[in-house]
Amino acid sequence: MPLITLFFASLLVLLNLALMVRVTLHRRARQIGLGSGGDPQLQQRIRAHANFIEQAPLALLVLMMLELAQLTPVAIWILGAMLLAGRVLHAIGLSGSAGYSFGRFTGTLLSWAMLLASAVLGLYVVAMRLS
Repeated sequence: MPLITLFFASLLVLLNLALMVRVTLHRRARQIGLGSGGDPQLQQRIRAHANFIEQAPLALLVLMMLELAQLTPVAIWILGAMLLAGRVLHAIGLSGSAGYSFGRFTGTLLSWAMLLASAVLGLYVVAMRLS
């Protein structure tokens, strides 16, 4: 059972819920039912949540597959930590500024590095098992 992935997935679900609540509370406060209603702060919150949804599921899927393929637990912990840190930093950075921010840049870098490393490791595992 992929317990390490389950650990990170559970934490990421909590982050997703936090991002969802931020959007919902702002919608209610501004009485905006659909879209951003031209509200720049709501647009930022929508993008922070959407970016999370665009990145986290695929990363978790690959992480789980690597864990099921019995990649070393240390590697799974490192990849999971990269993903979690990246998504938290990105959410904080994008929630604070629509432009450049340390959190947004570093979060993106960590998330992309995790995805790239996971893809390379996945291809390596497959190549080793097929040879």
